[in-house]
Amino acid sequence: MQIFIENRSGLPKAEVQAAIDAINAQIEFDFLPAWDMGATLVLRDSTTETPDQAKDAVIYLTKQLDVQGALGYHALNDACVPFGYVATELSAQLGEDWTVTLSHEALELILDAIANITAKGQHPTRWRTVFYWYEACDAVQNYSYKAQGTNVFVSNFVLPPYFTPGEEKAKNTNFLAVPLKSFGVAPGGYVGFYDPLLGRDTTYVVKGDQRGASRLKIKSQLGLLRRGARQELFTDALQKIKDLLGR
Repeated sequence: MQIFIENRSGLPKAEVQAAIDAINAQIEFDFLPAWDMGATLVLRDSTTETPDQAKDAVIYLTKQLDVQGALGYHALNDACVPFGYVATELSAQLGEDWTVTLSHEALELILDAIANITAKGQHPTRWRTVFYWYEACDAVQNYSYKAQGTNVFVSNFVLPPYFTPGEEKAKNTNFLAVPLKSFGVAPGGYVGFYDPLLGRDTTYVVKGDQRGASRLKIKSQLGLLRRGARQELFTDALQKIKDLLGR
């Protein structure tokens, strides 16, 4: 899998390439051994030219998040190409390096490229079953580390036992071994899930966790854009199929 990075942020090419090299190291040495899933990030600097057609996935690196503009960026690529967004100004609001946000988005594209996988688990506060989004970093997104052999910070991520209904040991649920049970939320993080009782997606932050609530408010602009746009693209694709069938 190749994830193209469309650099529309104004950041120097060398700085973006250094981040890409570090995240590729994270994927190779940390994420791939844990998940048996990998990818390679490739820089496509299209600030002055029309971007190439993305075949696998694309992440748009921008300065500000402009929803209308962001959807426009995606329209330049093939329909139904998985995508993500990283806005450097939003990263600054979060108080984290933009490289951490880029790592976060890249890992989540690898784990669930089209944002439609869920895992059944217990509701965070109610006695009923819900279906958690298969997100790699949301629950532990307040934690970061330097990628192997670099000085670039990347995001912590959950491990496969995190998505199991049993009470797994903390060291087995995420890469940095932050205390965290299955489907739990570490300080500064949040989780999203589909609630059958309510008939809709929702999110959860531990009560009183102001850092987590703040991060959710800011990052939801990126996450909901990705999920909402994916649904819109699939609806369009379905309509095209119906048109071809004459229905």
